Amino acid sequence: MRPQPTIRAWRPEVAGVAEVLHAHFPEHAYPSHTHDTWTLLVVDTGTVRFGLDRHEHGAVRSLVTLLPPHVPHDGRSVEAAGFRKRVVYLEQGAVDVGLAGAAVDHPGWADGPLRAELDRLHDALAHPGDAFEAENRLALVRDRLRRHLARAEVAPTDSPDSPVARRLRELLDARVVDGITLGEAATALEVTPTHLVRAFGAEYGIAPHRYLTGRRLDRARRLLLAGTNAADVAVMVGFHDQAHLTRHFKRMLGVTPGAYAAAA
Repeated sequence: MRPQPTIRAWRPEVAGVAEVLHAHFPEHAYPSHTHDTWTLLVVDTGTVRFGLDRHEHGAVRSLVTLLPPHVPHDGRSVEAAGFRKRVVYLEQGAVDVGLAGAAVDHPGWADGPLRAELDRLHDALAHPGDAFEAENRLALVRDRLRRHLARAEVAPTDSPDSPVARRLRELLDARVVDGITLGEAATALEVTPTHLVRAFGAEYGIAPHRYLTGRRLDRARRLLLAGTNAADVAVMVGFHDQAHLTRHFKRMLGVTPGAYAAAA
């Protein structure tokens, strides 16, 4: 029996992301085709050989690959075992289309920090309740991609801007339960999403999404100790559901909400 591909694809509710694809292709080869999105690709196992605008390139685990919209490309495995890949398809406006030519000329980079941030972005995109984290991660990824394409410095320091950082913290404190998107916050404070994330990190030493999660967990602990059941607590403090609360609770405190309440 021929080995079958395994695919998981979904459209997250995150501005700028058109689709996400996680796939294992034991044998598949893509014919030449185009997308109306940017294709942001990482390969987890195997090697993908692809032609882009009549030039041959390779995608391997150490590289982050970005293919521009509307440019023909194909793809095939170099190894008999096939390949595993993860793709974030970015809306055209997520990256300056004026940089498409630079992506054709140089579609991949061996950038460890960018690859690590992409891994964290994929993890956030896989959980509906982590949309705010995904927006934070995506802002940093997009900025780093832009810098690569523009051949600018790709390791900028966090941007100091104490007034903006304080105003964002006030917004987050006021919206602990109902939350806020990074785009809404950027519009309200009249700065770019990337500047918001960097300014907040420079001022407080923590990303905005981690700060918001911490505030929600503070409220969750107090409600659990007061005897409220975990399912109700999740909704009351702003988590997507009980599973979402449990995942972050265990990550932060090492135990489930139920075990924490029982130990009171």
